[in-house]
Amino acid sequence: MTGWGQEGPIAQTAGHDINYIALTGALFNIGPAGGPPVPPLNLVGDFGGGGMFLAFGMVCGILHARASGKGQVVDAAMVDGAAVLCAAFFGQLAAGKLREGRGTGITNGGSHFYDAFECKDGEYVSVAAIEPQFYAELCRRMELDPRDFGKQMEPRLWPEQRKKIAALFRTRTREEWCQVLGQSDACFAPVLRMAEAIEHPHNRARATFVEVDGIVQPAPAPRFSETKPEISRPPARPGEHTDVILGDWGFAADEIAALRAEGAVSGATGETG
Repeated sequence: MTGWGQEGPIAQTAGHDINYIALTGALFNIGPAGGPPVPPLNLVGDFGGGGMFLAFGMVCGILHARASGKGQVVDAAMVDGAAVLCAAFFGQLAAGKLREGRGTGITNGGSHFYDAFECKDGEYVSVAAIEPQFYAELCRRMELDPRDFGKQMEPRLWPEQRKKIAALFRTRTREEWCQVLGQSDACFAPVLRMAEAIEHPHNRARATFVEVDGIVQPAPAPRFSETKPEISRPPARPGEHTDVILGDWGFAADEIAALRAEGAVSGATGETG
């Protein structure tokens, strides 16, 4: 797995997630209207376009090798994977249905029914009531005036509708909005911190997060009906597997001891990992 791929004019240059998604057109369209592009953590390039596509490519390669008896190189480039994640939007662009720009479309902050809004207590909630039946539920539960919010899919009305709905969200706390919109078809969820997400009732019911040796982390996904994936060990401590790795590389025990004595490697003496 690489950022730019195995060939091309910049294949050998350094880069990181934000660079790869910038080159695909994805970053240009993420962020508020009138503001700069906003890096979506490093989810789109590193983990989505990179790690997930590499895992998929490896599975495909294994299946092909089993069927054909021939192996092959899997060239997983983050820029390629990030571009594929944008395939639906490139389709909309080709069909003349995509207006590029930050804060202009339904799902990138342009609409009043798909975004995160600040509450009275400074916390945030998210709504994504795209389909008409879900939008109707949002309007009913928030008691939105049909004269102001009756026309959902008219972009010319969105700026004013956003102002009004944003002001309404600021009249109650996040928890109060959870009482109004939670467990409904209004397509609603509170915007949680990671520490809060671990304790959310839904995540706890599904065991979305698990604790291994005192470390809380996401459980394996996806889930399977016949095989249950499990985390077999906690995250490695710095230097924990030094002896094992050096042994795999052909270093004898006395050579490893000498390296430790010289301070060339780290890890507690005798750890086997």
